[in-house]
Amino acid sequence: MVTPMDESIEGGKPPYTNGIYPDMYRTRLWTMRQYAGFSTAEQTNERFRLLLEKGQTGLSVAFDLPTQLGLDSDNDRSLGEVGKVGVPIDSISDMRVLFEGIDLSNVSTSMTINAPATTLLALYVAIADEQGVDRKDIKGTVQNDILKEYIARGLYIYPPEASMRLTSDLMRWCSINAPSWNTISVSGYHMREAGCTAVEEVALTILNGIEYVKNAIGNGMSVDEFAPRISFFFACQNNILEEVSKFRAAREVWYELLTNRFEPKNPKSAMLRFHTQTAGATLTAQQPFNNIVRVSYQALSAVLGGTQSLHTNSYDEAIGLPTDEAVTIALRTQQILASETGITNHVDPLAGSYVIEQMTSDIVKKSLELIERIESHGGALSGIRSGIQQRMIHESAWRHLNSIEEGSMKVIGVNVNQLEEDHIEGQILDTKLAENQVLMLEKFRSTRNNDDVKESLDNLRNACNSNDNLMDFIIDAVKSNCTVGEINDVLTASFGTWISPSGV
Repeated sequence: MVTPMDESIEGGKPPYTNGIYPDMYRTRLWTMRQYAGFSTAEQTNERFRLLLEKGQTGLSVAFDLPTQLGLDSDNDRSLGEVGKVGVPIDSISDMRVLFEGIDLSNVSTSMTINAPATTLLALYVAIADEQGVDRKDIKGTVQNDILKEYIARGLYIYPPEASMRLTSDLMRWCSINAPSWNTISVSGYHMREAGCTAVEEVALTILNGIEYVKNAIGNGMSVDEFAPRISFFFACQNNILEEVSKFRAAREVWYELLTNRFEPKNPKSAMLRFHTQTAGATLTAQQPFNNIVRVSYQALSAVLGGTQSLHTNSYDEAIGLPTDEAVTIALRTQQILASETGITNHVDPLAGSYVIEQMTSDIVKKSLELIERIESHGGALSGIRSGIQQRMIHESAWRHLNSIEEGSMKVIGVNVNQLEEDHIEGQILDTKLAENQVLMLEKFRSTRNNDDVKESLDNLRNACNSNDNLMDFIIDAVKSNCTVGEINDVLTASFGTWISPSGV
């Protein structure tokens, strides 16, 4: 039912506080994009197919820790981590298996990958080429947000300046060759998971976004070449009204800063589009079925806040990788929200609420103040080098932890309403699968043309020492059967590595 008030509320107008589309979910639902990846490319492909069969509308790939660090599965540093928190991708052979039977012209794919983002996008492009899909038709995003790795997550490889070069190369290449691809997903999620507040999540995320804009412009791009394909990624925690206000405020802050500082001509350049994931940090191993309720409320907040896509966590993720049953319930949570609650009938259901409007205004004001404070010390990149953002998050995380420990913040099943209960098993992984991955990698190397491998790696090495865009060289390398680790070794030898001020 559409009310008279709805007719006066319109999305799609600057500063996009009410939403980025005129009718929002009345005519276009958010993308249901469940995050998945584990054990092997084959098993992850099976999970993808399961989710698509059950009504999921987009894919989201979780890569294992070695892949996120640009390591092959047989690297000594990969021992014990292959296939544990995501899918191992060593080569184009693994990528073929991962997307077997999935038409890349009909699905959008998000890949949570940062330091090796150029390599994983190159593999995706190579598979699209093999399928005969026009590069201009591939849709999705690579996270490609390396700044938050230095700030909160620690999965970086190269020094900040070299990482920013790779980010810009990917953005420029996509603007020419894959215009439907979102070239970066600027992530507040991981900073929120590390312990920052809602205001800090908005401020630090948008500050990083501004840094990418400045870097791209400094590399000769115009703002309208790339900014329309910038997307964002936020967490959603339990405080429903604060989270809704946070999303509304983020759109307003991005619009204000982009418009005032860079004067884009394309309205989409200043339009903040974002993916939301419910908060892993709020999931509890105690009474895990309570997590279904937490995730439902968080998903409600994300939708009320106008998200463009959504991942809902599974109730058993505090215990282990989610089971098929758990991921189905997580997906059904979104489907019930879309089909049964009626909230999709309204552009901005909470617009006009005194509480929401005031909280939105407060978050906008405090976020801009925080951005200004960090910029007074040189901005995002300079702050990372001196550890400003890192210390801020550590302090907020400490205060949050203390509030739980002392009981001023109540967590059901953890510090109140505790029960003795049966242990619930998460998904149990077969340890032999990691061994098989290494054997498959050895076989892959033994059957390839090593002359082609050497030539491609040499070409990439020479390009690293020039001003050439590296994307085409990396695409050539993956098509020549170079592995992720071999490509990363060349980049590391050329760019070096880095240790943060915190020593991590």
